[in-house]
Amino acid sequence: MPHAPAMYKRGEYIYITNDKSDKIYFITEGQVKIGSYSDGGKEITKVILGKGEVFGELSITGEERRRDFAYVMEDTDVCTVTVNEMKALFKDYNALQGFFLRLMGSRMIEMENRLESLVFKDARSRIIEFLADQGKKKGQTVGTETLIKRFMTHQDIANLTATSRQTVTTVLNDLREQNLINFSRNRLLIRDLAKLEKTK
Repeated sequence: MPHAPAMYKRGEYIYITNDKSDKIYFITEGQVKIGSYSDGGKEITKVILGKGEVFGELSITGEERRRDFAYVMEDTDVCTVTVNEMKALFKDYNALQGFFLRLMGSRMIEMENRLESLVFKDARSRIIEFLADQGKKKGQTVGTETLIKRFMTHQDIANLTATSRQTVTTVLNDLREQNLINFSRNRLLIRDLAKLEKTK
């Protein structure tokens, strides 16, 4: 069974590269960034996760040491389950094993799509595609508008789209001038998701 939620403060690491990989984490509140560092020390953001999402799942595939880090972006509560506890749950709940297989499959597809985008699309297209994708996954739709609460920083978007913070700021300001989006420090409003997806 999941252990009682543990609270982490903004700026803390839940685990870092080379830590023992023996737990799976469930976010009950907050945001966590999963990433790694290149040989030159550049941060590579893999995904930013929120309430209801799972991370650390590679521990059940035989990973002995973490290959990435989990960084707390805001005060966050997580429940943990050890690998042995999860394997015991798999025996009693077949659907749980299917859930993790789908989770790992979907994350692999997402990484492949990001790689294709990096190779074949320019910076502006990658940023617009990312915004539209976030709108579909995490947005609240009212009419033609889509609101994403607790949105990420320009630097986080840059890390996820392999661009620079300056490029992200330029593209976002341009989209706002076209009245396709509006944004504040931690919210993004997409005026019309379909129109945004068609924007070049």
